[in-house]
Amino acid sequence: QVQLVESGGGLVQAGGSLRLSCAASGRTFSVYGMGWFRQAPGKEREIVAAISRSGGRTHYADSVKGRFTISGDSAKNTVYLQMNSLKPEDTAVYYCATARYSSIGYYTRDYEYDYWGQGTQVTVSS
Repeated sequence: QVQLVESGGGLVQAGGSLRLSCAASGRTFSVYGMGWFRQAPGKEREIVAAISRSGGRTHYADSVKGRFTISGDSAKNTVYLQMNSLKPEDTAVYYCATARYSSIGYYTRDYEYDYWGQGTQVTVSS
């Protein structure tokens, strides 16, 4: 059984930083790519960042480029999202997910992922 457990969300002031973690079990990061998505109230879920298996390639949404960094630790089977220079518009529930496919690429569409974490709230105050 695949389980993803996110942690690290919280309340932070604009300009601050948070680091999200996603610990996976039942599916290894060295075989399957992973991604971080977010969903704000009244909005559709969107990709934030994606990473290929073992971390060789990464992708970022334009809105977070230069501020967020996705990384992974194969030994711990954990993926991280370091979020710096946070803005109020970053406020959302953040979800990690593991890809359906074990290829060398990364994936940016939510239907390309089949297991999801429970989500962690990130709130950025102005």
